[in-house]
Amino acid sequence: MRASSGRSRIERIALAIALFTALLVAAPVLSIGVTALQPAPEVWPHLIAYVLPRALADTALLLLGVGVTALLLGTGAAWLISAHDFAGRALLLWLMPLPLAIPTYLAAYLYVDLFEPLGLAHRALAALLPQADAVRLLPNLRSLPGAVLVIGVVLYPYVYLAARSLLQSQTAELSEAARILGAGRWTILWRVTLPTVRPALAVGVALVSLETLNDIGASEYLGVRTMTVAVFDTWLNRGSLAGAAQLALVALGLVALLIAMERIGRRNVNVEFSADNPRLRPRTRLTGGKAALAFVACLLPALLGFVLPACYLLGLSLRRTAIAGVDLALWRDALHSVTLAGLATALALLLGLIVVLAQRWRCSAAATAAVAVAQLGYALPGLVLALGLLAPLLWIDNGLNALAARLGAPSPGLLLIGSGGAVVAAYVIRFLAVPTGLVKAGFGRIPRDYDDTARAAGAPRLTALCRIDLPLLRPALTGAAIVVFVDCLKELPATLLLRPLNVDTLSTSIYQYASRGSFEDGALAALIIVAASLPPVIWLTRFSDRPA
Repeated sequence: MRASSGRSRIERIALAIALFTALLVAAPVLSIGVTALQPAPEVWPHLIAYVLPRALADTALLLLGVGVTALLLGTGAAWLISAHDFAGRALLLWLMPLPLAIPTYLAAYLYVDLFEPLGLAHRALAALLPQADAVRLLPNLRSLPGAVLVIGVVLYPYVYLAARSLLQSQTAELSEAARILGAGRWTILWRVTLPTVRPALAVGVALVSLETLNDIGASEYLGVRTMTVAVFDTWLNRGSLAGAAQLALVALGLVALLIAMERIGRRNVNVEFSADNPRLRPRTRLTGGKAALAFVACLLPALLGFVLPACYLLGLSLRRTAIAGVDLALWRDALHSVTLAGLATALALLLGLIVVLAQRWRCSAAATAAVAVAQLGYALPGLVLALGLLAPLLWIDNGLNALAARLGAPSPGLLLIGSGGAVVAAYVIRFLAVPTGLVKAGFGRIPRDYDDTARAAGAPRLTALCRIDLPLLRPALTGAAIVVFVDCLKELPATLLLRPLNVDTLSTSIYQYASRGSFEDGALAALIIVAASLPPVIWLTRFSDRPA
């Protein structure tokens, strides 16, 4: 009886924490709604006349262009690598996902520095051509097409990994049946293969679109006035929090539209394979010119998305270090980044585990809703999340100051916003979906018979968790920790707006260097972010050639 009472108490505590976590994720959206109710008559005439039409148009064109670019590059590469065998395929398996290690804002800074007048590309062309011809041949990256190209070649791995996860697990029966009916290779591709991977393509394009909408560094630097940039300018440059909140609601409407389109893209697609014929589809061997074309077609996105930016960044870092040495501020910024990311990772893992445990221990409607809400934070753009967190955190800080005054204690001041707590909260909310999803998938591989056996033996919930579940969840928790930590290191919008005064991280210092036109001074900090981003990408790549 006592053991049953203890289990019930633990279950109630887990459910309470799960509901608190769901409220934490929902709080920024609720705060934005409340802030948007405040009138902003002095701002809206200007926003409607000059800001909103261009912001909506640029955002729509950027999302469309980046989505199409990532879809073509990712799907084409996934099909070539999954359905064919050719020389160099083993190398491509490792190269294709690596652009995920390059944040979009870093790619923008690097490519502009590379192709601007007097940059490396200009100097190379000037050595072969007259000065005027060299300038004319340089691409104009500070434009909407330039932003589409730069962001697209960095984000295509989302589509590539999603499509390949299904393409490599396709059985041979569908293509064999189509071939018997007289279908050729291209007909099989368009009428059989691509429709079966439509759900994966919808997920991949949705992730690309959400990352594009979250970006502020690349869009602002390349001169594209997206909704995120409009919210940033209205909040900081025009000093209108209400106007920024109202624009943020429009951005959230775009997020909802993207999620709805992703759901529609996965709707009514149900492909079942025969259990009597589980043979995987064999890869077609390519030789000669076809093999060379396939290799080049897959290699080009990886070169543009990772190899070229990484090599140029390494050269900048070595040259800058040789001339000026290592700035001591770099180690201070790195310490800030590691501290904030480490705290956020630990909290996200703990809350994600508790949220999933609450549903596993007692699958109620409240626990299921808490899991669903906890996974929505990733859909919030970092800038919108920062805007939504500002009012709740100020309310908490003011409440703590009022309580301290009533108790006669010294005022703590801006405890959360002034200490970096706001940045940690933003990281946890935005990336909580990663540990929640991975832990939930990890629990899906643990039979409930283990829990029933532990309960029959009289073991408390926490004992069964520590002795059975956590050892089995170690791979999922490790992967989640790596991904969340690196995502926190790379996050720019929320960090830029919520960090304490005179506190910089690696991402914000790079942003400031680029804004001043001296990106080379922050090259070593950028190289550290790229190097730290490689382990999770490699961790994903290790399993990219295994059937799902």
